[in-house]
Amino acid sequence: MAKGLGRAVSSIGALVAQRLGLGLLLLFAVSVLIFVGTEILPGDVAQSVLGQSATPEALANLRDEMGLNEPALSRYFGWLGGVVTGDLGTSLTSGKGITEQISGRLGNTLFLAFWAAVVAVPLAITLGLVAVRYRNRWPDKLISAVTLASISLPEFFVGYVLIYFVAVKLRWFPSVAIINDSMSFGAKLGAIALPVTVLTLVVLAHMMRMTRAAILNVMQSAYIETAELKGMSQFKVIFRHAFPNAISPIVNVVMLNLAYLVVGVVVVEVIFTYPGMGQYLVDHVSKRDVPVVQACGLIFAAVYIGLNLIADIVSIISNPRLRHPK
Repeated sequence: MAKGLGRAVSSIGALVAQRLGLGLLLLFAVSVLIFVGTEILPGDVAQSVLGQSATPEALANLRDEMGLNEPALSRYFGWLGGVVTGDLGTSLTSGKGITEQISGRLGNTLFLAFWAAVVAVPLAITLGLVAVRYRNRWPDKLISAVTLASISLPEFFVGYVLIYFVAVKLRWFPSVAIINDSMSFGAKLGAIALPVTVLTLVVLAHMMRMTRAAILNVMQSAYIETAELKGMSQFKVIFRHAFPNAISPIVNVVMLNLAYLVVGVVVVEVIFTYPGMGQYLVDHVSKRDVPVVQACGLIFAAVYIGLNLIADIVSIISNPRLRHPK
């Protein structure tokens, strides 16, 4: 038994190491794409920073300061080396270190994404279980219709509708989601109530429908029929037998949507003027601050890849067929 357990742990460890290696390789490829993408942008970066009235001497000095006269390959490896050591570079517009500026904003974005996930994930799974319990009946159809309607509307439209009715007309929550360290925890939650609602509505339908589909797929299994023949109630069969065996696909879709909550918050943060990564990225894209754009793009990619790696690892652990591939 001990040998069998040791082999299982070794097999899982090898698969996890393989996934981590692929994740690092993918992140390296993404870093290349980000760097190349910012390099091929039309126009002169130095000219964009200094403006049309800049003198040739000032432009030459800025190009030299930014290293634009060096070969692209040398600049890429210099940037990548700084990233590995925790130095994301210096903002062209403010002259401050990007790592210092991003740390607080990344924390704000993760705070927003966390509370959106706290609301959205349990709600989506619960609605999925209820939809399976009453499949093809009015609760199932109502849940599907409401969630599909919510995902059909663009984020900015939902955001502005909530601002108009909830913030302006009813005055329940503020229309501008500004938070800072001096605010209490309750005040912060009140400030992000509307952005959290928008993000929840955006990801709810996808998670709910995938939960419903995964459980319905398991419900076709023979052991589910056996449990039903033993006289177990429908909800008990779903919760005790179908749901645990549908964990793997549910975890995958939950992690994908959690990654979206972090990476896809740009529009929501701009609408509610939230001091997060998305707002920071948009502000510096308009100023063509290339180091900031590169840093934000790489952080978003790392978060997305990291959450997908976690989903893969959980799927491997929870699914014997993935732990012991033929």
